[in-house]
Amino acid sequence: MILDKGFTFIDLFAGIGGFHQAMSKFGGVCVYASEITIDTADTYSKNYGLKCLSDITKEKLENIPDHDVLCAGFPCQSFSMAGKQNGFKDERGILFLNIIAILKEKKSKGRMPKILVLENVRNLITHDKGKTWTRIRTEIDNCGYNVVEEPIVLSPFDFGIPQSRERAIIFAIQKSICNQKINLEIPNRSRNKTDAYSILTKGPTPKKYYLSEYEKRLLIIWDEFIRGIKEKTIGFPIWTKYFFGKEDISSYPEWKKQFVYKNILLYNSNKSFIDQWYKKYNYLKDLRPTDRKFEWQAGNHISSVFKGIIQFRPSGVRVKRPTEFPSLVAMVHVPIVGKYKRYITPREAARLQSFPDSFIIPDSDHLAYQQFGNAVNVEVIYQSFLKFLDFIKGCEKHDKRV
Repeated sequence: MILDKGFTFIDLFAGIGGFHQAMSKFGGVCVYASEITIDTADTYSKNYGLKCLSDITKEKLENIPDHDVLCAGFPCQSFSMAGKQNGFKDERGILFLNIIAILKEKKSKGRMPKILVLENVRNLITHDKGKTWTRIRTEIDNCGYNVVEEPIVLSPFDFGIPQSRERAIIFAIQKSICNQKINLEIPNRSRNKTDAYSILTKGPTPKKYYLSEYEKRLLIIWDEFIRGIKEKTIGFPIWTKYFFGKEDISSYPEWKKQFVYKNILLYNSNKSFIDQWYKKYNYLKDLRPTDRKFEWQAGNHISSVFKGIIQFRPSGVRVKRPTEFPSLVAMVHVPIVGKYKRYITPREAARLQSFPDSFIIPDSDHLAYQQFGNAVNVEVIYQSFLKFLDFIKGCEKHDKRV
């Protein structure tokens, strides 16, 4: 077997150890980890007893131990749709090349890792019209690895975990071990068939996680709006400032103009109700500007804001159906359970990322949410690596027959 129990792995851009958790389930032993953020490295060390605070760009390559599996959730901001998408022009994007440097160093000494497992945002695949992925694949291939033709896109909901978080998983294996085309069976997606409430802690929740009076009033306002309008499926954001057609939109891009036109049509279709609603709530003057915007992404599956999963975002109050939580992010847009009028707790965030309840969480809620937002989902890595090992077994059997 290509990997025996007790195989070694390194954990680059380690975060709080999503890869560490997954590899440990296979009996893997971490021999080196690197994480540059002090608070995150502290959480890692507390949980695994391994010091990992280091800057991989300054690490001497000869100091990195030999290993069987290289794991890396290399920084994704430069490839993310939420970022500027500068890719390899961004210093975070070129951190991928540190992985290549390690591979070249190990190759020069005849001690290359057998397997690579990398993780990044889905947008990595199409970034820069596919040129970014082509370069990544070529760099890995040139080091002597058989690489997936395209990253495998997986989300926690593929494995029954109620979170929508699509990520690109990249597998590679030494060509000398297996040079067949990598083909993994992807699970049947069960999106919107999971239950968001399944990760909630039973029993009382500390008061600090409940909504403020302002936040509850805000949701009451938008709940009355969604109940009162005729349309129950809305495919565009609600921007109340454009209802009356008085704003100058001549300089707007076409996509934004279209959203404005749709808001005007919505208002005209519900003029009597909206005028009454608007006046009742003081023309929304008491709300913050971002809270005067609303995104209903639950279709006709629910009839009330309080039946959904909610986020307060710069783009407005967003409501989704209660089957899954939106992707946890480092920007800490903490999801809200409408039914209970409260934010999810850090422990519940940990469960969304498949970390066990024994995992030691930072005392600071802000840090905890941030760290879990940055984390690699444990179950996604575990399940996909399991399938990769099955592929390798099949490859080994085929080679023996040949």
